[in-house]
Amino acid sequence: MALRDTVLCRERCMDSMGGGHLGPLDAPHVVSTLPQNMIEDLSRRNQIEDVLQLAEEDEGRCANERGVSFLSNTSYLCDLRHDIDEASVAASETGVVSRWRMKDRMKTGWVALCLCLNIGVDPPDVIKISPCARLECWIDPFSTASVKALEAIGKNLQTQYERWQPRARYKVSLDPTVEDVKKLCLSCRKNAKGERVLFHYNGHGVPRPTTNGEIWVFNKNFTQYIPLSVYELESWLGNPCIYVFDCSAAGMIVNAFCERPEWGLGGASSNSLKDCILLAACGANETLPQDTELPADVFTSCLTTPIKIALRWFCPRSLLRLDPELIDQIPGRQNDRKTPLGELNWIFTAITDTIAWNVLPRELFQRLFRQDLLVASLFRNFLLAERIMRSANCCPQSYPRLPPTHQHPMWHAWDMAAEVCLSQLPTLLNDPENAEFQPSLFFTEQLTAFEVWLEHGSDRKKPPEQLPIVLQVLLSQSHRFRALVLLGRFLDMGAWALDLALSVGIFPYVLKLLQATATDLRQILVFIWTKILALDKSCQVDLVRDGGHPYFVQFLDSPDIHAEQRAMAAFVLAVIVDDYQHGQQACIEAGLITICLSHIQAAINIQASPNAPSPEPLLLQWLCLCLGKLWDGSAEGIDLALREHAPTILGRVLSEPQPEVRAAATYALGTLIKVGADGFSSEETESDADGDSLTAEQQMATILLKVLCDGSPLVRAELAIAMARLASSHNKMFRQSAAAYLKPPSHAAVLPTYGAGYRNPVYPYPAQLGHSGSYLDIDQGLQSLEEGIPYRPVVRIVRTSGSSAGSPASAGHSPSSDDPVFRESSGTAASNEGSRLWRRSEAGSVYVQCIMAVYALARDSFPRVASLGRKVLRLSGVDAAQVVVPSRANGGVSYLRNTPVAALPPTPPVAGILHRSTSWVASASGNLASTWRISTPPPSPPTRPPFLAGPSSSLRRVASMDISSALSGTWDSSRPAVRIAGDIAAHTSSPILNTSTPGLADAAGMSTFGLSAVSLEAGPSGPLLPESFIYKWSCGHFSRPLLEPYHDDEEEILARREMREKEAIEGIERCQQSCASKVTDEIGSWDTGSEVGTKAVLMHPFKPLVCIADGNETIRILDYDLGEVVNTFENHNAPDKGVSRLCLLNELDDSLLLVASSDGIVRVWKDYTQKGKHRLASSWQAVQGHRPGARGISAVVDWQQMTGFLYATSQISSILVWDLDREQLASSIPTHSDSYVSAMAACQTHNSHVLTGCADGSVRVYDIRSTEI
Repeated sequence: MALRDTVLCRERCMDSMGGGHLGPLDAPHVVSTLPQNMIEDLSRRNQIEDVLQLAEEDEGRCANERGVSFLSNTSYLCDLRHDIDEASVAASETGVVSRWRMKDRMKTGWVALCLCLNIGVDPPDVIKISPCARLECWIDPFSTASVKALEAIGKNLQTQYERWQPRARYKVSLDPTVEDVKKLCLSCRKNAKGERVLFHYNGHGVPRPTTNGEIWVFNKNFTQYIPLSVYELESWLGNPCIYVFDCSAAGMIVNAFCERPEWGLGGASSNSLKDCILLAACGANETLPQDTELPADVFTSCLTTPIKIALRWFCPRSLLRLDPELIDQIPGRQNDRKTPLGELNWIFTAITDTIAWNVLPRELFQRLFRQDLLVASLFRNFLLAERIMRSANCCPQSYPRLPPTHQHPMWHAWDMAAEVCLSQLPTLLNDPENAEFQPSLFFTEQLTAFEVWLEHGSDRKKPPEQLPIVLQVLLSQSHRFRALVLLGRFLDMGAWALDLALSVGIFPYVLKLLQATATDLRQILVFIWTKILALDKSCQVDLVRDGGHPYFVQFLDSPDIHAEQRAMAAFVLAVIVDDYQHGQQACIEAGLITICLSHIQAAINIQASPNAPSPEPLLLQWLCLCLGKLWDGSAEGIDLALREHAPTILGRVLSEPQPEVRAAATYALGTLIKVGADGFSSEETESDADGDSLTAEQQMATILLKVLCDGSPLVRAELAIAMARLASSHNKMFRQSAAAYLKPPSHAAVLPTYGAGYRNPVYPYPAQLGHSGSYLDIDQGLQSLEEGIPYRPVVRIVRTSGSSAGSPASAGHSPSSDDPVFRESSGTAASNEGSRLWRRSEAGSVYVQCIMAVYALARDSFPRVASLGRKVLRLSGVDAAQVVVPSRANGGVSYLRNTPVAALPPTPPVAGILHRSTSWVASASGNLASTWRISTPPPSPPTRPPFLAGPSSSLRRVASMDISSALSGTWDSSRPAVRIAGDIAAHTSSPILNTSTPGLADAAGMSTFGLSAVSLEAGPSGPLLPESFIYKWSCGHFSRPLLEPYHDDEEEILARREMREKEAIEGIERCQQSCASKVTDEIGSWDTGSEVGTKAVLMHPFKPLVCIADGNETIRILDYDLGEVVNTFENHNAPDKGVSRLCLLNELDDSLLLVASSDGIVRVWKDYTQKGKHRLASSWQAVQGHRPGARGISAVVDWQQMTGFLYATSQISSILVWDLDREQLASSIPTHSDSYVSAMAACQTHNSHVLTGCADGSVRVYDIRSTEI
């Protein structure tokens, strides 16, 4: 409990004494016989005891009520956006096709049926018992003439196969010769082409196969058995092919195929093995069963009529003891699931699929059960054949070989379903009109089992056995909704669950359900498709091809839909149109742009109304991302968006409190800018572009500049990418703007003026973008930025003719003609007139604003944003290596990676002015820019190094001459080429270009070494456009669990927080009860190893850690229990050094280290105590702008955990309040003081008070709740 709370408790205790009465006020007064002095003494003692007791009670109550209320339970800068890793985002990109999608789906187009029965003649190696099995294709061959019986059997076999593949072509060969088989096989392969051929061989009337892999056929007269090698058979049929051998010792054929050293003729053995499938009725040493309960071709019956043979085999084993002949009378059709026969077939399919799914490897299951419909049916039925024939001591063989499945527990579920159906059969047959079939509870019970697994299952446990059954249940309207809900819960468990579901074959089912009109299925279907597209982007093609996209468009525009569900629909549509032109066209025609913009507009309008709930940020984020993907690269979509006033609507989203929403809106605005296929636009394209389109893109650029000062690096990165698109689309204008931005006025002396508009490299943000001729504080700068007013650099002009321009302090206005960026001297060549007119135009000011913004981004404190900014500079023709990096250590300006190039020789000094070093020739005429040098520094106090101090304090003058004639002369190819802004420019033969005197820096923030830092020639060889990853990163939200509100480590986080709260309370109590010690008593001393002195120190409240920052901004984390430094890292690599403050964020959780530099930049580090694992979570320019006359800044900041506010100020006229939850400037508090703030403290218990100490000795208290401070 805080000291203030203790005082309040004791004050309440004193008030509760009620004027000193020890008892109730209305109690009668009792006269005592004790002496009066004793009575008074006792009264005083009782008063003291009561006061102490009441104080203890109130302290306990206050402690219980408030606990650690001054310690916030909210964590800041710990969202997923602060863990963005560009490499991991690229690795987890959506669109990677998982293994579920079969790349080589096949179809069995031709079926060859070869029957060698020779009815009436038994083969010599077969001894038949009497009675024995006779039925062939459920026909008794001895019931009629042998020829007719053979024909009927062949026809019946074809009918049984057509049940599974009706579209295949069939050819039947009865008792064939070798030539007949050869002709049959060659004909089937010729007609099938690349499709699979099925060869069915029934050898019940010939001897068993030989050990060499030979089957038997007949001669023409049926007097001899002729062997036929399966190798010849394979050469005729080719691949792919499936063989079915129904004969005794059929395993010998399988062995012969597998033992052949060279599989196939002319093909690779591996491919032949993969494309060949064999099914054999029994093993190599086994004979077919002759039980009269089974047909003679029991293997063929299992493969082609599974329900009939399964029930006939089950009847003798059931307690019902039904007549097997009743099985043929089961009512219904196999393709009607509402009938008894159809339900049995449905259950059988689900059970056999489930057995295969749980037994086979995933790849083998895909190949055998999902690649070919006929092959899948045959293998389902093969599982039944194994169960039935193993009961008759036969073991069917296959290639690929399958593990045993005849004892799988799911067969008991089949027996149960069959018995339930058969038990109703007598009633249904006796009274077909009144009897009603009762469906089986099989699917209901299996869904319940699946639901139980969902309660306790995970990726570390065995997958659910019922997953294939859930797929089958989707076919039933009565169970569909429950199955979809359970399926959605399963998919939400992670990518592994989604891969399992897709591998089992869920995709075509949920794709077909998009054609359904049931409204109760819409929400769960949208959720399932969200999960699918979060893993596999390639499904966008299937959705557009099958017309599934209107389903999501209609859902997005439906009333009474929750915002999060709309966000899922927007995500699905965003994936559909992502880099897919057909998807974009289809969604544009469906009116998706208008729908998304209307929802954004509605959300903003509702938010603007009083007491209205804030819009769902996830919905706004994905509406913006969907729009960005929808019109990216689509001219039709961009034109429609401009007609719908999309830039204005999206511009209002840029002020939303969520950084992800602002980043998404920035991305959407950026994709409205048209770029060429190669990322560049030629000059002809720029000149021929539609005027309205150019105006709209310039307006979009003005809107985008609103987020230049955003506190989130995620938003600033998207701004940089949008600027890159603008720079590539308007490349010529950008290059001219870069040249104009760097060019000083003609025939004038320029002295830098420290003011709001001076391009002080220390301030990469709005301080550079101020109005010319006026001093702006940060509030005015931000307001100007939002209003889109052009920003000008402020310089003091001293004309060479003797007339002087007014100083910024006295200038009340500054028209564009007086602006040094846009002003042109009368002495400039006439060829500059077009460029001069362009620079005066409003469009030119927009491009200059963009260039200035890009310069600020290139100097951003967040590495990725700075890298993107430098790429945009290269697109603009500026050498990014020559960006000025500020340094206040030596009072000058430093440069990074700035290689020296030729400069002009010095000239006699002229004090106090800046002279033109070369002739500035306009960009439009293709000449180079002039170079300016500062010859006289401004006044500075003795304690500060001279401005741009060099090795010599003497004044210097640079040459003033026109080199146009030299540049227009012949080029000397012998001179080396000089790299300028990424392009190669040859030196001229002029001797003035051959010197090596180093030049100085201009006030624009670019070095002026050599010829120029701007290349006016654009080319397709420049750098590619940087890629945004806000969309890819945002897709990760839907890859994570959405239905579970808490993470697995939530309980651990809460337990750790409670423990630290307890430690905090105990520590406060110990401090309150501790005895006083002398300040001179030294507790400990450690040597940090710093050579420049310690500038800031911070102790961790719960760990034995001390954070130390020295003058070089080297951060050291010291463990004072161990007495050693656990981690050391550099806060930044820029030459400008100086730490202002260290703060800890989220003390009760995994704390973050906030380091505020003297230049106003704040950096927040994660994992700062782990050696080599520290990461920059966020950084931004917290202090933006300074008051007139300031020579530099020393930022003053303080952190308030209760509110999440960071207060920052310096030599500016206001206190900036940054909301770290929003990563946004919350407010600006005017200081109303003529002196700057030198110290500041934010109250940690009263979250509304801020105290500041000013340089004039005053102390001010601000209440941020007050509208008028």
